[in-house]
Amino acid sequence: MIIHLTDPTDPRVRDYTSLTDVQLRKVREPAEGIYIAESSRVMRRALGAGHKPRSFFMAERWLPDYSDIFAAHPDVPVFVGPAQVLEDVTGFHLHRGALAAMQRPEPLDIATMLAGSRRVAVLEDIVDHTNVGAIFRSAAALGVDAVLVSPRCGDPLYRRSIRVSMGTVFQVPWARLPEWPEGMALLEEAGFTTAALAFEPDSLTITELAARKDEKLALILGTEGEGLAEATLARADFSVMIPMFAGVDSLNVAAASAVAFFATK
Repeated sequence: MIIHLTDPTDPRVRDYTSLTDVQLRKVREPAEGIYIAESSRVMRRALGAGHKPRSFFMAERWLPDYSDIFAAHPDVPVFVGPAQVLEDVTGFHLHRGALAAMQRPEPLDIATMLAGSRRVAVLEDIVDHTNVGAIFRSAAALGVDAVLVSPRCGDPLYRRSIRVSMGTVFQVPWARLPEWPEGMALLEEAGFTTAALAFEPDSLTITELAARKDEKLALILGTEGEGLAEATLARADFSVMIPMFAGVDSLNVAAASAVAFFATK
């Protein structure tokens, strides 16, 4: 169902307005039950994961590249228009071809998710969406079973997170904890050893942690600047460090996650 746009204020494309306003979109998208998929790869991975499209949005020249998607979703509107009209709606030039407004899936039950997992990652207050997306990509590539995010953590379904993850955020089961660090009780009840990545005097090295071969392991990663909260460190079973060389004091949290996921496979 192709709809030609001429007016950027058309209310039918409200899902796509002000995409460059991060603070606004962080509030709007979860509240309205939507997220934005950007590019063919991401869109196809979202649809492959069973997510439902609300509409598609693109320049007319991209229509042939998505003809199979439109055929599979004949009742979903496809908004097309001149480049300037599309840019006036979104706030940026559509250089990746197309966008789709997707219906957010229902949240997963945390207890059920943990029951079927052996190794999980917990993201505490990581607000940079690039880091969130990169962590999900590493989690998918290195066999992490699930990801939990704290109440203040960035949205894994924010456009940048999805794009950086290359759509792998649709592959790894994840859920947002209702509270933190109190939510660590859910991990404890599910039989997980909790390991907080932090440089502490009594920290194990990541190699020492891996050698333990814990049956169920939760790796807790902290925010980019301040690291993990004291309350989190106090409650975790262990603190764990990645040894550094050449006077470097730490890794970016996304890089640290990849090292930790690989070491504890």
